Amino acid sequence: MFNKTVFVAGVLSGFTLLIHLFAGGPEIHDPVLQSALSSELKAVISVIWHAISFVLLINMIALFSAATSPTLMKPIVIIVSSQYVAFAALFIFYGITHLGSLAPMPQWIIFIVLAAMALLGYELQKRQKESAHSS
Repeated sequence: MFNKTVFVAGVLSGFTLLIHLFAGGPEIHDPVLQSALSSELKAVISVIWHAISFVLLINMIALFSAATSPTLMKPIVIIVSSQYVAFAALFIFYGITHLGSLAPMPQWIIFIVLAAMALLGYELQKRQKESAHSS
């Protein structure tokens, strides 16, 4: 059974990866590398930057797998959605506590949308399966 909603969440996760790499890189990562920070700190920031890139890539692939595998759907959706909710919470927390506003870091919105779409896709499939069994 193919789950279109979870598949779309995977596509959006891929778009999020592209935005991270091609918009966020020049806006955030590159200026940090050109700053006066120590080489060690720049290396750690680069590791974190690229780790997030890999998390987005792996989550995209995981969501595509979940969209095509009913047996993998629940654990993948729970894990990926949990990560995305955690990312959203971090953006919200630091936006409010350090910047006084959510506006400078709106990334929390896409992470909430991604988690909600994946969970919605799982819930719709679960309900469809339940109604098929009760018929």
